[in-house]
Amino acid sequence: MNLQTGWTTPDDIRNQIERQWSSGRLLTARLRGESLFPYVLAFKKPGAADLAQRFDEVRAWIRELDNASKQRTGFGYEIEWAIRNHRQLGRNRVPTRVVVPTESDALQLLNECDRAEDFQRLVDASLKVFPSLEAWLARRPLTALEHTNDWGRILAVLAWFCSNPASDLYLRQVDIPGIDTKFIEERRGLLTELLDVVHSSELQDEQSVNTKNIEQRFGLRSKPLLIRFRLLDERLYIAGLSDLTIPAAEFSRLAPNATTVFVTENDVNGLAFPDVPASLVIFGLGYGLERLGLATWLSERRLVYWGDIDTHGFVMLDRLRAIFPDVKSFLMDRETLMLHRASWVREDEPYNGPLDRLTAGERALFDDLRNNNFGPNVRLEQERISFSWVRLALQQLNIAS
Repeated sequence: MNLQTGWTTPDDIRNQIERQWSSGRLLTARLRGESLFPYVLAFKKPGAADLAQRFDEVRAWIRELDNASKQRTGFGYEIEWAIRNHRQLGRNRVPTRVVVPTESDALQLLNECDRAEDFQRLVDASLKVFPSLEAWLARRPLTALEHTNDWGRILAVLAWFCSNPASDLYLRQVDIPGIDTKFIEERRGLLTELLDVVHSSELQDEQSVNTKNIEQRFGLRSKPLLIRFRLLDERLYIAGLSDLTIPAAEFSRLAPNATTVFVTENDVNGLAFPDVPASLVIFGLGYGLERLGLATWLSERRLVYWGDIDTHGFVMLDRLRAIFPDVKSFLMDRETLMLHRASWVREDEPYNGPLDRLTAGERALFDDLRNNNFGPNVRLEQERISFSWVRLALQQLNIAS
């Protein structure tokens, strides 16, 4: 609107139509065969008092509006007129309503004719091979339009996945003419949306549907989950190697002769862990503890978990016990916490939910931490525990060689 008068200007009219384009509504209506036209615009015009008191301004406003109308330019908006009689000014023709009569007028006004035709070609090509995409295209027309130049290749990717629903290939092995791995990787989000529409839901189990991983969802082979561990007894070394990182599936078949298996989150802790007879240490998994579940032989070993003394440390202990109920905690006790008071730090986002698999002592310490009984958000990270205390605690475990 004209800031001085508040009356609708040609720019205001264009902005109203622009909103129909930028919301996708104009293209959605085109796809569905609906019509928004003739489109009646919101229109603020001078009143009778304005005509009498601001006649020159009204006349300038009418001239500006008329000069940009379809009657003058050949496209855009049409003005509906009325005759107003005034005692002093006589008969005057004034605008009463503004209408954009057709979609073509709107597109020409916005200079979007070419993009609208691009969208139409995109829709025709898509629905020819994937009629099920109609609803998605109606919902996300501008997203599709952003990828006009790539759309043919996008359809080729969809076709390949539908023809190979359970290929068990790595993404790098997918061979589609004119399409490399980077093309798919850079459009993972879009392709996942589209594949969810066109890919047979019967070929996706509940777990794959709930993951954002395109490999798991659509029959590709995922990058293997890895487990890093150190053998803490030279007698257990594998081909002379003590520090190994292998796929979780291979680790599940390893079953070394260790009687005790330590699990610790911190990498440095794992690397510095002292030699312990007939033992190994797994480290660096963080919240990925579930990958140990494949190694059922761990249930036959003495399993010991060492995490931070904070609420999330006990969360991870609880999660590991969901897989291996007999796992013992290590250096996650009140004595260790109090001995290292000078090394306490703050936990950023403490966990305050229920944990059902803690011992009575662990639960009491967990409750004290989450209730801030030692101070606000107290945390003792495992790497801040003195190494002499670690060695003493290991001695007290009485691990036999």
